[in-house]
Amino acid sequence: MSDHPIGRFRFMDTQNVNLDGFAVPDPTLGLVAFGSAGDPEPSLVVEDGRVIELDGRAEADFDVIDAFVAAHGLDLAAAPEAMAIDEVAFARMLVDPAVPRTEVVRLAGGMTPAKLARALAVLRPAELVMAMTKCRARRTPSNQAHVTNRSDDPLLLAADAATAAAFGFREIETTVPVLGDAPSNAVAVSIGAAVGSPGVLVQCSVEEALELELGMRGLVSYAETVSLYGTEQIFVDGDDTPWSKAFLTSAYASRGVKMRVTSGGGAEALMGGAQGCSMFYLEARCVALARAIGAQGVQNGGIDSAAVAGAVPGGVRSLMAENLMVMLRGLEACTGNDALMSESDVRRTSRTHPIFIAGSDFICSGFGSIQRYDNMFGPSQWNAEDLDDYLAMQRDWGVDGGLRTASEPEVARLRERAVDAVRAVYRLLGLADFDDIWAAQAVDAAGSKDVPAADLMTPLAASRLIRDLPITMLEVIDALAETGFEVEAERMLAMLRERVRGDYLQTAAIFDEQLRVLSAVTDPNDYAGPGTGYSPTPARQVEIDAIRQQRSVGDIQLEQERSRTEALQVSAPSAEAGHDPREVVIGLSPAAGRAIWRTLCGLTVVEALDELLAGLEEEGCTARVVRVNDSLDLGRIGLTAARLAGSGIGIGLQAKGTALIHRRDLAPLANLELYSVAPTLTRAAYRRLGINAGRHAKGATPEPERNPYSDEAIEARYHTTVVSLVAIERGCVVPGAPVETMTLQREA
Repeated sequence: MSDHPIGRFRFMDTQNVNLDGFAVPDPTLGLVAFGSAGDPEPSLVVEDGRVIELDGRAEADFDVIDAFVAAHGLDLAAAPEAMAIDEVAFARMLVDPAVPRTEVVRLAGGMTPAKLARALAVLRPAELVMAMTKCRARRTPSNQAHVTNRSDDPLLLAADAATAAAFGFREIETTVPVLGDAPSNAVAVSIGAAVGSPGVLVQCSVEEALELELGMRGLVSYAETVSLYGTEQIFVDGDDTPWSKAFLTSAYASRGVKMRVTSGGGAEALMGGAQGCSMFYLEARCVALARAIGAQGVQNGGIDSAAVAGAVPGGVRSLMAENLMVMLRGLEACTGNDALMSESDVRRTSRTHPIFIAGSDFICSGFGSIQRYDNMFGPSQWNAEDLDDYLAMQRDWGVDGGLRTASEPEVARLRERAVDAVRAVYRLLGLADFDDIWAAQAVDAAGSKDVPAADLMTPLAASRLIRDLPITMLEVIDALAETGFEVEAERMLAMLRERVRGDYLQTAAIFDEQLRVLSAVTDPNDYAGPGTGYSPTPARQVEIDAIRQQRSVGDIQLEQERSRTEALQVSAPSAEAGHDPREVVIGLSPAAGRAIWRTLCGLTVVEALDELLAGLEEEGCTARVVRVNDSLDLGRIGLTAARLAGSGIGIGLQAKGTALIHRRDLAPLANLELYSVAPTLTRAAYRRLGINAGRHAKGATPEPERNPYSDEAIEARYHTTVVSLVAIERGCVVPGAPVETMTLQREA
């Protein structure tokens, strides 16, 4: 490459995608998505109900993963049929609506990791979408939020948890920059979530023993960061075994705490233990193990290693195939859109969009509902900066991505109540006393940088007291009830009751806002082709469609009414042709100064008109203002004005701000100068148009004024507003109506 690349490549080098890392495939390092030479051939040999060979390895040579999967992870009744089926034939079953989900899940249960990995590697991207649509466990899609901050600020955590619940997240995951703050974070987020909505599940992701302790005290309602790996070496490095993970899974279940495990392609390569295998095969081992240890589901799809998988050819496809593999094992799929895979907005969207279209039990295993800098898991694939984009994507496709728009007044109310509830509970329990300044900053904050009053030692001190006293969720509930937060107390007590019932230990379980369990049992996915499966109810579709930015013609009319001015008056009901050779006529569109008072650039119609008149005066020309009532076409308006002008030169000005200079002998669609991009215009631009019109009237040849340059794409921003303004304008058109002479009334 040249030391001095040409300008096109210098420009390309500055784009965000070039901040990403891209690797040359290297199977020896595990840097290959599918089909490494080190991947074993699928095989399964069973004697007297005992697996004696698994994927080319004899029982005597099993590692800990082989041993556990062989003992607990395979449906040996389905295995002979499943292992005999051709991989392409099975892939076709996945996308065939006539083959029910139950059948493909049954067959997948009898497949070894290598067999299932080979079958899923056959699927093309569009086929992955079709298969995932059919194979997810729960019918109704949902979403999970990250709620964390750099300060472990309890007030901000509660406010942000309430905000996340208001936007529709049904699970909220928090973590800590300081391990000792975990109990305080768990309490604060649980209170905030209860303020925002009934039935929101809460997790505090920390070291496994402490996380289990928080669950046993009732301070959290689910767990997820129980990591599995695809090679024995990485398990040993982490001081874990499949047996210890299975014990931990049972410990959570025994206390009514929902639990799934975490894995993801690329982890073994990142940790230097891929053993020459492909990322996808190693993840197939993890998913088989998740089924074997009895977890409810899996959070996978790269997770912390998503950028590793994304660095190799086909890696993003493998991440989605991992998620499908979880569904085929009959587990809840929490699809890994939590770790930032790319700094490119295009690649981030590309990675998530097929899953978003297909639907998943949780579209994101952790949507950063807070800003990127406050996400203590590291930036998510989607963060608070992207929330409006995501809501608009739901609306664009008519797809339920698990979220909804929340109004600013309602979010403000919930944030204030969440902050007040945490202050009251912490004060009553003797954990902390928060001053009014801190509280006000937390309510208003967009992130922790907006809360300088936060004391970093407060959550640490509160956490020590929570563990030492000890405090359980029952004490928190009592404190809420005693301090006037009975609604939140009842919501949190209801969650403890549900733990005793145990219904939300069903696969893929969430609660709706009526505290009904939606799961693979109570809300099974019944997709069987077009016209079947999940579709938003009419009420839910309205919720999806009603984003806060949408505006009707009525909204535009109200905005215009606020800019109303009485400066333009009709002075004569008709206009005659002039004879002064220096006269220029300015023709206004039917709604200008009647129903529309402000142009797209922000200037009022009168302000734009003032500049046109000033420009004509500067050139020594006289001006007359008329309103053309029978057409909204700018060419016809300008030509009508030119034919009335003594000079034969006219200016056309639409109410939305588009303007041109016309001459009486030109065709309607021809003109001398045109300002077509109204949002970019300025006072100086309108004045220059007036000057140039005057010069045309005098027979001079002015230098044409060009539309102001902007590197912003304005079409999407203004086109819908233009539709409304044109509709208003059209309502003012009166066919055959005469041209009116207008007067610009000046204030004395």
